[in-house]
Amino acid sequence: MQPFLDALSANAGSIALAGLLVGILAFLLAWRASRRAGAAAKVGPPALGLVEDPALDRILSAQMGRLDGLTNELQALASRTRGVEAQGRRAIQSIGLVRFNPFEDTGSNQSFAVALLDADANGVILSSLHSRQSTRMYLKAISGGRCEAALSSEEEQALQEARSGVTA
Repeated sequence: MQPFLDALSANAGSIALAGLLVGILAFLLAWRASRRAGAAAKVGPPALGLVEDPALDRILSAQMGRLDGLTNELQALASRTRGVEAQGRRAIQSIGLVRFNPFEDTGSNQSFAVALLDADANGVILSSLHSRQSTRMYLKAISGGRCEAALSSEEEQALQEARSGVTA
């Protein structure tokens, strides 16, 4: 063991010099990495600072801007779609039609009852009674698939057709 310690003490200056050189090299590498990190942080808002290529950085920034724009458009379309869906529920969704001959003195089925309902079964029943002397029309409100006024059998049949979605 003594010969090893003698050789070590004889080369102590060389070993210390080598250690000093390694320490200086490590310091220089750390300093360079620190400067690059500081330069990347100074790139700022328009550029992302994620890559060293300025052209690629501009492309990425432009794509991020387009993505933000598309997100805003999607939110606007979702809002408009909700409005259109709400209006669509109030539009006529189903129709029931019954033609009939209420009087023996007329030649064919000139009279009718038509039920017009929205998605919530709200709407109207329009009835027309045709005779040789006159034509009379009646309108009855429907709410939730029901009518407060009495319905004729033809009006009831038209309402049933409209509720089942069958169009005559």
